[in-house]
Amino acid sequence: MARGRRYHFPGASYHVMLRGNSGDRIFFCKQDYTRICLLIQEGVERYGHRILAYCFMNNHIHFAIQVGPVSLSRIMQNLAFRYAQYINKEQERVGHLFQGRFRSILIDSNRYLKELVRYIHLNPVRGGIVKLPEQYKWSSHNAYLGHDPLVWIEPNYLLSRFGADKEIAIPR
Repeated sequence: MARGRRYHFPGASYHVMLRGNSGDRIFFCKQDYTRICLLIQEGVERYGHRILAYCFMNNHIHFAIQVGPVSLSRIMQNLAFRYAQYINKEQERVGHLFQGRFRSILIDSNRYLKELVRYIHLNPVRGGIVKLPEQYKWSSHNAYLGHDPLVWIEPNYLLSRFGADKEIAIPR
């Protein structure tokens, strides 16, 4: 059966998931997380999209991405290909790192976007890795709290949908 066509809507936001092949790990050490962050930053600079939220788990990745003029397919193909090349070299292996192509869901409302970011940030809590999302280093949650200065994450775009200023957007 043929794969469904992916449509490109400049300015659209998507929930994107990449899973390890057969549920296998895609991150093996701290350096791997750092490398994918570098690749994401290079992609943002090259393709002009926004990363609204992310979470890197041992065997999968979640993103909320707002695309610009370049299609989500091109963005994700570049990231997945370059990261798989890096892992295959580091782990002295060959073959697929990811299970098929990435999965994406068009985000059709601000309400869904807000719920999605909560879902992404709570992934390590639901997985039993940490008790609180701010304890997990490999997600954008701390960028939303103002504690992580990654240049490629854009928390203000979404925070503006929660409230007029940071104190309203992030209740304590």
